Amino acid sequence: MPIYEYQCGDCGHQLEALQKISDDALTDCPRCDQPSLTKQISAAGFRLAGKGWYETDFKTGSKKNLAGGSDSASSADS
Repeated sequence: MPIYEYQCGDCGHQLEALQKISDDALTDCPRCDQPSLTKQISAAGFRLAGKGWYETDFKTGSKKNLAGGSDSASSADS
């Protein structure tokens, strides 16, 4: 589920909300209770977790194999 950012037009309060894409946009400000929230445009944030391509793709030399395996064991011994 994406995280959306909102800002109140009346009091300027900013908040983030974890919502489904199909959910309606929030309208009521939790601080001033006015129906003046607007959705903000912001950079998408995401996190890659676990062992995967991102751990090894842009590394060089002895840092190339951080996920473990025979290459990292032999380079750690030398």
